Amino acid sequence: MFFVIPRRWLILLAVMLAFLPVVIDMTILHIAVPSLTLALSASANEVLWIIDIYPLLMAGLLVPMGTLADRIGHRRLLLTGLGIFGTASLLAALAPTPALLIAARALLALGGSMIMPCVLGIIRRTFEDERERAMALGLWGATGAAGAALGPLIGGALLEHFWWGSAFLINVPIMLIVMPLVYLLLPRTEETTSGQWAPWQAVLLIAGMLSLVYGIKAAFGATQPLYVAISVALSGLGLLLAFVRLQLRAPQPLLDLSLFSRPAILAGIIMAVVASGALAGVELTLAQELQYVMDKTPLQAGIFMIPIMAAAALGGPVAGHLSHLCGLRPVASLSLVIAAAALAGLALSDFHHPGLTVPLLLALLGLTLSIGLTASSIAIMSSVDASQGGAAGSMEATAYELGSGLGITLFGVFLSSVYSHTIVLALDMTPSQARHAARSIGDTHVVAHDLAEHQARALIEAGKAAFSSSHSILLMTAAALLAALSMVVVYLLREYSTHQEH
Repeated sequence: MFFVIPRRWLILLAVMLAFLPVVIDMTILHIAVPSLTLALSASANEVLWIIDIYPLLMAGLLVPMGTLADRIGHRRLLLTGLGIFGTASLLAALAPTPALLIAARALLALGGSMIMPCVLGIIRRTFEDERERAMALGLWGATGAAGAALGPLIGGALLEHFWWGSAFLINVPIMLIVMPLVYLLLPRTEETTSGQWAPWQAVLLIAGMLSLVYGIKAAFGATQPLYVAISVALSGLGLLLAFVRLQLRAPQPLLDLSLFSRPAILAGIIMAVVASGALAGVELTLAQELQYVMDKTPLQAGIFMIPIMAAAALGGPVAGHLSHLCGLRPVASLSLVIAAAALAGLALSDFHHPGLTVPLLLALLGLTLSIGLTASSIAIMSSVDASQGGAAGSMEATAYELGSGLGITLFGVFLSSVYSHTIVLALDMTPSQARHAARSIGDTHVVAHDLAEHQARALIEAGKAAFSSSHSILLMTAAALLAALSMVVVYLLREYSTHQEH
C-alpha cells in the first residue's frame, strides 16, 4: 500500500511531520517551566529568556530564511533546518545551566526558521490542483493547531515520568524519521530565484528586536541599572529604524514595508501580534498558577489547559464561515470583545473550584483568539495581489512569532513586577533571601529549598497568595487591552467592510 499512495501526499506527510515539532516547541515549555526552574535554579529573567528566545529569534529569521529558500531551494534549506533542529533539541535536553539552555533554544529557533517557510513553499509547489492544494493547506493548518494544542499535554505526560529535558529529547527521533523521508521524496531539482541574499539586513532586524526586548525586560525587572536598560532599549530601537530605512531604499528588500500602508494589512498585523501574544502569555501564566499555586502535576496542568487549545483548533473554519456570512469587520472586532470578556471572567474566577465556568471561559478564550488570528490572516492575504502573497505570508508568520515572544515577555515582566510588590515576606529572612524570593514565584520556591521546614512552608504560602492576586491583575489588564484593540480594528477595517459590500 505504501507505493500506491501518490508521491505528493507522501511529501505532504513528510513536511507535516517536519512542521509538527516546530509548533509543539512553541507551547511544550509552558508546562515544563516549574520543573526546569527548580532543576537549573533559573532566575525569573533566565526563565523568560529560555521561553521567548525561540519565538523572538524565529520572528527575526522567518523573512530572511523564506527569501534564502527561494534562492538556494526549499529541499536544501529544509534538510539543513531539520539537522540543526534535531541537534539543538539534543543539546537543550542535556543543558546543565540556564545559559546553555538559552543558547540551545536560540539554535532551535534557527532550525525552526528554516523549516517553517520551506514547508508552506513545498506544499504550494507540490499541489498544482486547486482543490487538492486547499485540502493540503487545510491539513497543514490543522497540524499547526493540533501541535499547539498537544504541546502542554505532551509536556505534562513526559514530565510525569521523565525529567524536564525529555520535552526536547522527543524531537530527536522525529527528526531521524523525517530527514530520510524528505531526502528521498522531494525532487532534487527545483526552480530558484536569482538575486543577492542580504544577511546583514536580517542581522539588523534580529539585533534590534532582541536589544529592544532585553532593555524593556531589564527596566521592568530591575535586573540592570535603569540607565543601562534604557540605553540598550534605545539602541535596539535605533537598529530597527536603520532596518526600516534600509528596506525602504533597498532594490530587493527582505520586507516590503509599503504593505503596511494598507489599513486592512495593518489591522491584520496588529491583530496577529496581540492575539498570539495574549494566547502565549495566558498559557504561561495559567501553567504556573496550576502548578505553583494549585500543586497540580505537569500532566494535570496540561489536561486542565486542553479547552483553550482544543477550542483554538476550531477557530479557523469558524472564522472563515462567519466572515463569509457577516463580513470580516464585525467578526474580527467581536471576537476580540468576547475574548476580553473571557479574560475578565477568568481574572475573577476561583481556579481552586473551577466547576464548568473556568473550562468554558478557557474554551471561549481559545476559540475567539483563534478566530481573531484567522481574521487577521483573511485581512492580510485578501489585501494583496497573488504576486505579493509570499511577502504578505512572511509578514503574517513574523507577526505570530513576534506576538508570542512579546506576549511571554510582557506578561512575564508585568507578572514579576506585580508579584514583587504584592508578596508579604517574613521578617526572619536575610535581605538577600528576601530580594531573591520577591522576584517571582519560581525564585520563591528556589529560596524555600534553603530554609527550615516551617519557614519554607510560610514562604510558599505567601508566594501562592501573591501570585493569585498578581495573575488576576494581569488577566484584567490584558482584557482591557483586547477591548481597546477591538476599537482600533473597527476603525482600520472600515474601508475593507465597504469594499466587501460593494
